[in-house]
Amino acid sequence: MSDLFDTAADAPEPPKGPRPLADRLRPRALSEVIGQEQVLGPDAPLGAMLAAGSLSSLIFWGPPGVGKTTIARLLADETDLHFEQISAIFSGVSELRKVFEAAKHRRANGQGTLLFVDEIHRFNKAQQDSFLPHMEDGTILLVGATTENPSFELNAALLSRAQVLVLTRLELADLERLAQRAETDLGRSLPLDGPAREGLLEMADGDGRALLNLIEQVMAWKVEAKLDTKALTTRLMRRAAQYDKSGDEHYNLISALHKSVRGSDPDAALYWLARMLEGGEDPRYLARRITRMAIEDIGLADPNAQTHCLHAWEVYERLGSPEGELALAQALIYLALAPKSNAGYTAYKAARAQAKKTGSEPPPKHILNAPTSLMKDHGYGKGYSYDHDAEDGFSGQNYFPDGMKRPVLYQPVERGFERELKKRLDWFAKQRLQRGN
Repeated sequence: MSDLFDTAADAPEPPKGPRPLADRLRPRALSEVIGQEQVLGPDAPLGAMLAAGSLSSLIFWGPPGVGKTTIARLLADETDLHFEQISAIFSGVSELRKVFEAAKHRRANGQGTLLFVDEIHRFNKAQQDSFLPHMEDGTILLVGATTENPSFELNAALLSRAQVLVLTRLELADLERLAQRAETDLGRSLPLDGPAREGLLEMADGDGRALLNLIEQVMAWKVEAKLDTKALTTRLMRRAAQYDKSGDEHYNLISALHKSVRGSDPDAALYWLARMLEGGEDPRYLARRITRMAIEDIGLADPNAQTHCLHAWEVYERLGSPEGELALAQALIYLALAPKSNAGYTAYKAARAQAKKTGSEPPPKHILNAPTSLMKDHGYGKGYSYDHDAEDGFSGQNYFPDGMKRPVLYQPVERGFERELKKRLDWFAKQRLQRGN
């Protein structure tokens, strides 16, 4: 038999030394998996599939350390499928061909294959397409794992043949259960008092594997008494929060920041600002987005909001980090507490829609300049009223294309400075009505 299928000949020697805690505590059955009830529960998608004896191809979408690889391996055990694992980071076309050929050989001998592809979003379109015929003819049951949004990173054809299941960060209660399981395996309790223990769980940031690695470090310390939070943080650096400046987390957090401002919650806005800055976000990007919030969500309800943001942006450019970040924080507080109006933003979008609808309709001739006699002969500028010469500085004449029904685009709200603008707008509308315009 070819070496392609005789894996024993090429199998690496097992590593020497003690197995890491995370490996020792890897669940041996789906019932031992901590968390992810929304996927594994009796009425959840995977639970229902297994109960019906019909497992389809899957995409696991979730952050690191939540059990994607473990669940895939256990699914293979539960369904008597051969488990094959590859990583899109290290695998290319030649490796995929070998995997597909091996799966075909197993299938011919009555053995199915569950192919687990880690970081599947790293494969390009052609590589993703290569899975399709083997999924359709039953050669492989694909289980892909990704930390990125499948809607953006995976081909529509691949998504149509697989069900996307969302795995979530482990809750503190889940992490506590995992810590207790680790203590049982190690035969002793963590040398931490209550607050320090909770602090250790928080350091893991919802990542079970990270927690077990932290526990191994703590258990290796030679201590006489239980450590408090200060002693723990002195000895152990806090794990960096998960934040991908070019991925989903980037857009999720800026969305949370924007909506907190729109919802007039300065505390939430400051929290999300701090999360992004702690994650290494470029403060200049935040300055630009904060200024946009002033335009989109405050608008003319408080004309000073935009100026305040521009000044904060300038202060940051002069001071840099970390001092300049305080100016951005103060601008954010100002926006959150300012009166809100998207009337200008809505009016602009409506104007764009009207412009597309009316095409190339010319302005009315009475507001066109007539620098030549020919243009005057064709009625350019005829009947134009100079508003400064009119009563109250308002002529009320028409400025839209001839024959176009006058739209109402800008509709100010009864908040902040727009309350004043609404009074002016209503007065102008009344004058037009009285003058038949």
